[in-house]
Amino acid sequence: MEEPLDLIKLSIDERVYVKCRNDRELRGRLHAFDQHLNMVLSEVEETITDTEEDEETGEEIVSKKTRTVGMLFVRGDIVVLVSPPLRTS
Repeated sequence: MEEPLDLIKLSIDERVYVKCRNDRELRGRLHAFDQHLNMVLSEVEETITDTEEDEETGEEIVSKKTRTVGMLFVRGDIVVLVSPPLRTS
């Protein structure tokens, strides 16, 4: 591997984890990407974490919403991290 994107290139047609801005997480099969980290994912599970503060008690309330999407185009400017699948060999 010579460039950082070479690791992502090895993950084509594999399930990857993508951390996005605004507390969004994606897990899906990577089909394509470019130098801007625009990506096409399929079989996507999206998790959105929302944090609110209870006005009466001051406690932090965390809620997670999950949805599945068949095919998704992800703009590279929202991508914070891309984790390839674990390789044991």
